[in-house]
Amino acid sequence: MISALDRKLLRDLRGMLGQAIMIALVVSAGIATWIESRTLLASLETTRDRFYERHNFADVFGKAKRAPNSLRTRLADLPGVTRVETRLVEGVNLDVPGLDEPAVGTLISLPEGREPSLNRIYLRRGRLLAPGRDDEVLASEKFVDANNLRVGDSVTAILNGRKKTLRIVGVVLSPEYVFMVKPGDLVPDAKRFGVFWMQEEALEMAFNMEGAFNDLSIGLARDANLEQVIFQVDNLLAPYGGVGAYGRKDQLSHLLLTSDIDGLKVHGTVAPTIFLSVAAFLLNVVLSRVLALQREQIAALKAFGYSNVQIGWHFLKLVLMIILLGAAIGIPGGAYLARVFTQMIAQVYQYPELIIVIKPSVIATAITAAGGAATLGAIGSIWRAVRVAPAEAMRPEPPASFKPTFFERIGFGRYVPNVARMIIRQLERRPMRSVISIFAIALSVAIIVVGQFVQDAIDFTMEQQFFRVQAFDMMAATIEPDSPDILHEFRNVPGVLRAEPLRTVPSRLHNGQRQRRVALSGLSEEGQLMRLVDSSGAVYAPPRGGLMLSRKLAALLDVEPGDSVRVETLEGKRPDADLPVVSLIDDLQGLNAYTTLDNLNRFMGEGPRVNAAYLQTDSLYESQTFRELKEIPKVASVTVKRNALESFQDTMAKNLGTMKKINLFFACVIAVGVVYNSARIALSERSRELATLRVVGFTRGEISTILLGELGLLTLVALPFGWLMGYGFAWGLTSMVDQEVFRFPLVVERSTYGVATSVVLAASTVSGLLVRRSLDHLDLIAVLKSRD
Repeated sequence: MISALDRKLLRDLRGMLGQAIMIALVVSAGIATWIESRTLLASLETTRDRFYERHNFADVFGKAKRAPNSLRTRLADLPGVTRVETRLVEGVNLDVPGLDEPAVGTLISLPEGREPSLNRIYLRRGRLLAPGRDDEVLASEKFVDANNLRVGDSVTAILNGRKKTLRIVGVVLSPEYVFMVKPGDLVPDAKRFGVFWMQEEALEMAFNMEGAFNDLSIGLARDANLEQVIFQVDNLLAPYGGVGAYGRKDQLSHLLLTSDIDGLKVHGTVAPTIFLSVAAFLLNVVLSRVLALQREQIAALKAFGYSNVQIGWHFLKLVLMIILLGAAIGIPGGAYLARVFTQMIAQVYQYPELIIVIKPSVIATAITAAGGAATLGAIGSIWRAVRVAPAEAMRPEPPASFKPTFFERIGFGRYVPNVARMIIRQLERRPMRSVISIFAIALSVAIIVVGQFVQDAIDFTMEQQFFRVQAFDMMAATIEPDSPDILHEFRNVPGVLRAEPLRTVPSRLHNGQRQRRVALSGLSEEGQLMRLVDSSGAVYAPPRGGLMLSRKLAALLDVEPGDSVRVETLEGKRPDADLPVVSLIDDLQGLNAYTTLDNLNRFMGEGPRVNAAYLQTDSLYESQTFRELKEIPKVASVTVKRNALESFQDTMAKNLGTMKKINLFFACVIAVGVVYNSARIALSERSRELATLRVVGFTRGEISTILLGELGLLTLVALPFGWLMGYGFAWGLTSMVDQEVFRFPLVVERSTYGVATSVVLAASTVSGLLVRRSLDHLDLIAVLKSRD
């Protein structure tokens, strides 16, 4: 049997159904984003970890110029090492059917007659390599699909200066290339970068590496000391041209994948927190005003013997029913979004299968968090209402003060129409409620601003990186550091207008116990094709007397301009020395260290050397330029800026576009929920006053103007505060997403403020029209009945 209080609860809920639904939608947004983000993270991490575990992804990686196979035994004897796999890894230029520009390939050797013990491949289709065949390769799936290749098709590669046709017999995946990018890039370009696996003996003969290896992978025991193993591996590889061992966390694919997951963790914390905080705020405002209108009812309930606890629980159940309604919408919505986002983001990666994990604990936590936020938001209002003595509660609230407003006191009252004067009086007489309404509307503006800000940051990053920093059209890298004479060869290529040198050296930078592995770049002092530009647009020259570091790198190393860092190079004679930090640059991608080309060459003690060139080209000769670059034996890879930009746009735009639409929808839900509830509360509070005005002769249009004019004025006042709050939220997000790989610039375009303003004004208009219908059906006789 339903109790009297429960029947009253259902009547109250029916009476505020519109407001309850709006609040429930905000709650559902919080629950949905919580479930979506946590499920997305759990699915990506589970999929990654399962793939790593089943295919024995290595813990330590190392490279050398040429090390004897006999060294493998000494490596396997190191404390903590359980498995060692040595192999050959070579970069090659590719000529792909249907592709004008040169593609870049990585060839990896496979031992004949057995699977590798580490970094095992997964055969998607086709077959494995046949023994004794030196022209067969297994190819990475993304490359094959992007170039519309099939099993049995061939590509041409330049192996140690000689062209060789490679026939694809199988399509595979590898835990090393879940995020398949070539060194130096941050986003995949599957069409122009492929990974191939080839018989070990064939690769040894092609590169004259019989009895030697240049790459190794190591598996560790659970209790192994990672840093000690890396130190010992470095010592063993150093005599053979070792370029520094590193752990899994610095492996390029894993590093970028982890960076993505870390960014999703931030989103998964910030978005649900905002939505649930807004829901708690709305419940507090709505419930406090509902309770204010039910003062007499609360007094009557106390007179009939209901305790404070019973009455408090009665109103708390109203809150919990709204939460349950929000959960009923948010749980299936979150599960759906989790599946959509997981499948969408996983398209960038290469996994044999996608494991979507929806944990009951995540759903339970979402409901608990929503319930907890709602209870915290409502408990204060409930406590203030139930602790009022019955005799006090039976009295109507004292009328508001009806003294002249500020505008009237300073003499402007006679210039203000009567309706506008009534609106201003109402706002000034209830300043706290006006402030709360302004804050709520401003919050909805801020949420839209921060949702759009991500797009602004991406657009700015693309403009900065591909047009202000990179003034070149192509970058050609050589197999080995070469003399500057290679620049003449590049300049003689048809279509090349300008060529500028570059040298990068793999290095470790140390400051005490802090260290980071980076590429130390030597740039030409007269260079114009690669500029050092910070986030504010300032252009710097490479420092002559020391290093310029990324501000993020300097923070990680805890150094400032004027300090020194220990530079340990990992190439050639491997010189090391303390170099001064001359300046810092606030760049947006990676951890970078710069100096002049002359400084770097002097430091390396090898004479003038370059290992890459920035090229400015004439697009009319593009096909000839590509054809000639493919024929230069010393060229290891060619990066075309236009292609990198397209890859960046494709990768970011697809994912960001969908996420932006979802975020904008949730922001609209919040905006409508906030504005509609403000309007409904104002109507419930002022229905008696508005009915009185109708009785004394005001038209429906005039009383609508009074109510909706108040809402409109509050919205207009809230807009600039919302812009400021949105900028503050954006600043907080940039601080949280301050990663080594990628950093968000704090850029909020005017169009973003325009979108936020338009959405909130539209929400205000829609909410006003909904409330306007209620005014048209106002029961004057019922409203004007005395409450006494």
